[in-house]
Amino acid sequence: MTKALIWQTTASALVLGALAAPAYAQDATPAEAQAETNQGGEIIVTARRREERLVDVPVAVSSFGEAELKRRGSVDITDIAQITPNTTLEESRGTNSTLSAFIRGIGQQDPVSGFEQGVGIYLDDVYLNRPQGAVLDIYDVERIEVLRGPQGTLYGRNTIGGAVKYVTRELPDETSLRLRGTLGTYGRAEAVVTASTPINDVVRVGASVARLSRDGFGENLTTGEENYNKDVWAGRGTIEVGGNGKSYLLRISGDYTHDRSGARGGHRLIEGMISGAPVLDDVFDTRGGLVDPEQDVETYGIAMNGFIDLTDALTLRSITAFRADDSASPIDFDALAAVDIDVPAFYENEQFSQEFQLLWDDGGRFTGLLGGYFLDASADSLFDVRLFTTFAGFTAFTSAKVDTKTYAVFGDFTYDVTDKLSLSVGGRYTWDERTANILRQSYLGGGSPVFDGAGIPFGDPGTDFSGSEDFNKFTPRASLSFQPTPDHNIYASFSQGFKGGGFDPRGVGVNAPAATPGTPTDDEVAAYLSFEPETVDSYEVGYKGSLFDDAVYIAVAGFYAEYTDVQIPGSVGCVVNGLPTFCGIVSNAGAAEIMGLEFETNARLARDIAASGDELRFIGSLGWIDADYTEFVTDINGTPTDVAEFRNVQNTPEWSGSATLGYTTPAGSGDLYLGSTLSYRSSTSQFEIPNPYLDEGSYALLDASIVYTSDAGFSIGLYGRNLTDKEYRTSGYTFIAIDPVSGAPVLTGGEITPSLGTEGTLTAYYGNPRQVYLTATIEF
Repeated sequence: MTKALIWQTTASALVLGALAAPAYAQDATPAEAQAETNQGGEIIVTARRREERLVDVPVAVSSFGEAELKRRGSVDITDIAQITPNTTLEESRGTNSTLSAFIRGIGQQDPVSGFEQGVGIYLDDVYLNRPQGAVLDIYDVERIEVLRGPQGTLYGRNTIGGAVKYVTRELPDETSLRLRGTLGTYGRAEAVVTASTPINDVVRVGASVARLSRDGFGENLTTGEENYNKDVWAGRGTIEVGGNGKSYLLRISGDYTHDRSGARGGHRLIEGMISGAPVLDDVFDTRGGLVDPEQDVETYGIAMNGFIDLTDALTLRSITAFRADDSASPIDFDALAAVDIDVPAFYENEQFSQEFQLLWDDGGRFTGLLGGYFLDASADSLFDVRLFTTFAGFTAFTSAKVDTKTYAVFGDFTYDVTDKLSLSVGGRYTWDERTANILRQSYLGGGSPVFDGAGIPFGDPGTDFSGSEDFNKFTPRASLSFQPTPDHNIYASFSQGFKGGGFDPRGVGVNAPAATPGTPTDDEVAAYLSFEPETVDSYEVGYKGSLFDDAVYIAVAGFYAEYTDVQIPGSVGCVVNGLPTFCGIVSNAGAAEIMGLEFETNARLARDIAASGDELRFIGSLGWIDADYTEFVTDINGTPTDVAEFRNVQNTPEWSGSATLGYTTPAGSGDLYLGSTLSYRSSTSQFEIPNPYLDEGSYALLDASIVYTSDAGFSIGLYGRNLTDKEYRTSGYTFIAIDPVSGAPVLTGGEITPSLGTEGTLTAYYGNPRQVYLTATIEF
């Protein structure tokens, strides 16, 4: 889509009368919302695209308000995974800004074009179509909601595991200035400046600028650069028109983030098999020698969110957005100075989306929502795979452009059968068109020209493909809620979700099975590179209750899901034109059964203990999940073989949980908070094939904080994260020979056998070490 068309559409939306107001706007003020979060009482969420009390929503939802995030010292959205059951949110291997997300065993950690996310990420109700730039830093946030289970009716494709909603703060009615500064270990230095003012009774403007920096946790011993550092500039600007009791509101917002952090280099788990390079003592040190292109990520967007009340009962909402991101990444798989498996990469993504919602609520027994959605997105991936130690200057270059056009209509309706019993039904029909242009070309004598290499084209392209495919799907939902009193909700629900199909950008077309071996037809190549959507049918029963005059909030959910046509992306060593190289092997290989339990509570244990007005509070979460493949078909020597008993659902620990004990007491003209959180995750498989080197065992993390908040608008907090300095693996790369059935590593003389390259690639990435930092905030 051209920028002219984007701006024309934007202008049209403005002329239509400021239709787009925040679908997340709430009646409660930010201060009231914070109080509700702290008390575990009437928390307002928009999980069903309308404002509701958390206890009324028949969906498993965790909500974290600004006050709670501040007390925990949360840095970015990955932090909330520690305190949310059955949820994994992590930086994706070699970057600080690309997100890997899994909820209830469903997600995606492959960031290249062609593959879709399994967890939808929303910034002020705008869907982020790609994982690049989706690790959102926390500042000026009102709340973050985590919706678990498929959300295909109200949120659409690619929310098959769930959704994460990041909601920024609305502008206050009066002129305000907020300054936040942070200093900490590893040279951490951050500053956030937020200012806003009303222009008149109708218009308000505001802006934030953030500088977020930290030295590395380790060092690249080859280049001398810092490893795991942070170097980010970011900003947001907002104009609001209307609101303040008026029947309309328009919110125009823009955001920009420039991440100049260095590429995260992996830690080798084995010695170099040719160089003999030893395993480094510090897991945050690396030896990767790839420095071009320089790591650089830019993300930006503009959105218009708003509403207009057409009648007392009928409201029209609109969400219009354009977003783009550009990434340059030097990914050194082997983590050595040698060019064994080096992958310089560019990612370029753009999207335009438009959503309309028509809401009915006359205060009677019936409420409803009708909507339409359109997305036009393009995702480009360009990368070399360089194997200079195998063949002098051998490179496999891939250019993959995948375009997506999605149209959807949806509806969701609730009818109060009685004052205590409610029935909700909804459905969404999606038309999804995917178009791919994939080129795979080999070079000898150096890298490809795209990355300023001097290589010479070798042979015909392994893939030269252009094609498209349509995927249409209806995703229903239904729920029944029984509320014996307004503070108790017993519910049962069914929901369906799907993740879009596509084309494997790393597949090699000449390897496609063909009637004439070695010369596949266009249709045979298309069938080989494409994969179908995956689908999940999820059943859930739950209870939510606010007990003892809002002293205790409890949420319990049990779920069962049938997960079919599971997309299994991956890369292996292969042979193309007689030379060993790197191939994609995506397929709809699997089916799985997933069941589990979730528990959350926010309980006031005691008050007026040592002083009038103090309180001791416990916040806890617990998740148990049993996720097993019932089918996992892979090709072994030309024979389809079911290896389900040897495969695991990745990034899904059986047990996850957290326990926070917090004490708040009046102190001077404010409050003093002392809190500590212990979070736990049982053993985790990084990929579907178990790997004894990369997979992480069970571990616990200990955090603590001391925060003083003054009634005069000043606060200061001291935070400690991972206080025991636990080392734990979060992801990695593996290119070693394995038994094709069991997945067990093939050992020769007790050593692994490389499947690509000569040094052997077993490279791990780790969670952050112990950090201590001090944050001060002042508001005027």
